[in-house]
Amino acid sequence: MYYFSYGTWIANNDLYLTQLIAMTKLTPVNKTAAAAFIFILAIFLLTFQSCKKKRSDLANILYKQTHNKVFKDVTPEDFSEVFKQVLNSEKSNLTHADFIINYYDQNDYDPEFVINHLFNNDLLAVDSYYQKANEHGLNPEMFQEEKLRGLINKFYTKKGIKTLDDAYHTMAELEITAANSLINYSNDLQYGVVNPKWVYQRYFTATKRPDSLSMLRVFQTNNMQAYLDSIQPKSPQYLLLQKALLGGMQAPGKSAEETRRILLVNMERLRWRNKPFENKYVIVNIPDYMLNVVDSGKSVLKMKVCVGEGRNMINANTVLSYNDTAKIDKPFPHETPQLNSLIYSVEVNPIWNIPKSIATKEIIVEAAKDRFYLSNKNIDVYQNDKLVEDPEDIDWTKVTKENSTYEFKQKPGADNSLGKIKFMFKNKSSVYLHDTPAKYAFYKKVRAVSHGCVRLGDPQGLALNLFGDGEKYQTISTDMSEDNPDTSVIYLPKKVPVYITYDTCWADENGTMQFRQDVYGLDIVLYDHLLKYLHPVAVN
Repeated sequence: MYYFSYGTWIANNDLYLTQLIAMTKLTPVNKTAAAAFIFILAIFLLTFQSCKKKRSDLANILYKQTHNKVFKDVTPEDFSEVFKQVLNSEKSNLTHADFIINYYDQNDYDPEFVINHLFNNDLLAVDSYYQKANEHGLNPEMFQEEKLRGLINKFYTKKGIKTLDDAYHTMAELEITAANSLINYSNDLQYGVVNPKWVYQRYFTATKRPDSLSMLRVFQTNNMQAYLDSIQPKSPQYLLLQKALLGGMQAPGKSAEETRRILLVNMERLRWRNKPFENKYVIVNIPDYMLNVVDSGKSVLKMKVCVGEGRNMINANTVLSYNDTAKIDKPFPHETPQLNSLIYSVEVNPIWNIPKSIATKEIIVEAAKDRFYLSNKNIDVYQNDKLVEDPEDIDWTKVTKENSTYEFKQKPGADNSLGKIKFMFKNKSSVYLHDTPAKYAFYKKVRAVSHGCVRLGDPQGLALNLFGDGEKYQTISTDMSEDNPDTSVIYLPKKVPVYITYDTCWADENGTMQFRQDVYGLDIVLYDHLLKYLHPVAVN
């Protein structure tokens, strides 16, 4: 063991530094810098020598631990060649092959897991965690649990390895299996098994996925037990769903197996790195038809909402019984997307720029039935960006989706479909939170009735919460009450995050499990993608 005192080192090596300065043509001003450079270089050389010593001692380490004479003839150079061959042959079976191969290439193909984590029982601890993967609903075979255990046992059995070639190949296979499985286990528990962006077409929520830095942690850990404990999901919601899963919970009106599947998909959602991290945010849960404003971890405002109409409105498909068409995400045209963004302003007494899809399917159809429909609904018609003076003179029965050159805008007023206020945030789907004159829908149990935007049960209450009871809110309140209003835009003093999510099962504030209908069939899509990863359970 070597110990350094940086100041003492400089003092004792002044002559050497002087020579170095002369050799390198450094000025005296750089004397301290040179000392620092040499010190760092010395540390590097010591580390390098230590690594070389460790590599040269590979045979002694293995023989001392196994008492198997075969390992006396092991050399790092010969092992490296075999390791490269096995890595190449196993490449197609590795989830992150390029990362693993590059790592070992940069580290001289040292068998790090074999040397650092086999003989202290770390790999046995890893295997025991894999065996408990069913506690997360996952199949231990995802992590090659049986293969890992078998390879470990070959080292603990005196005659498990009989030849030098067998020693090299067993070491290589164990090293690769340990690295690959531990990366997969870490990724799955910390980021989820399935990437939601791969399975959902209308998923626009920022979701962190594993990268090279996160995967590098499995090679850098000194305390394997502590590391394995640290990556276990620990959110209160996850632990409550996990408890319900392990306890075999059966939800009211559902079989035990259907309940299990619902718990599994929602546990997977909780593993995704897409959760709000801000102190205050607005969150809408589509299947619950509810909006919450959360501040410092507590709900400070809650209201009913209406969301977009879905494909599974009558629950024709469930995670227990679904047809092939339900396996792939094929969104209904009006489904509200999953997303996150920032609310930056409100429009009071907004103008509704009617989307072309709604105009051709609804507005033109109604205008064809009633020539005064447009004027009665306060809808202006535009052609080539110019206002059409007498839209009732147009023969709307001859206007189709294909030949229409018209655009429609609904003026502010009591009949405006956006109501008195809409909350603006950037997103790819042109959706927003807004008021509505159609209040009857809030009395329904299933409130998937909109064209994709989120209708608010108490829009003025949301404005008060976000703006506070100050001058801006008073302006909003006054403008919303006017009979002949003009559109006004009012910006928030600070942008507020908004999340539109999709959860069909969760524990409420009392710890009671809540279940909701899978109105968009997104549970089914996710469950079908998870099937090959899930812990097998015999179902009668």
